[in-house]
Amino acid sequence: MDSRESWSASEKKIARHAFDAALEVALARTMAEFKSKANAATLPAEMWEVEDYLNEQRRKIDRMFDYRYSQLLFVFAQLIRAGYLDEGLLAGLSQDKRDAIRRDIAFAESRQR
Repeated sequence: MDSRESWSASEKKIARHAFDAALEVALARTMAEFKSKANAATLPAEMWEVEDYLNEQRRKIDRMFDYRYSQLLFVFAQLIRAGYLDEGLLAGLSQDKRDAIRRDIAFAESRQR
């Protein structure tokens, strides 16, 4: 079993902290955008657009934030790319895990070109 598949106790603690920090950023950004949209709404139809926005964001966050260890490296790569996670919070993970995250980031960026 390589180190990308097994998680030490210290890596689990680092991963949980990084995951929770990224979730906090995502929720704070969503809250700020929600408040902006709600304050800008002047017509009843715009009120439902705000609801649609919240539902969409909830689905996006629920899909993106998957704390299964088998998915976590890919999740971290997505969170870094989305601007929710600072890669520095992952210091302490094995080099194999950090390399796998960087490869996922590079692959996703190469597909966007």
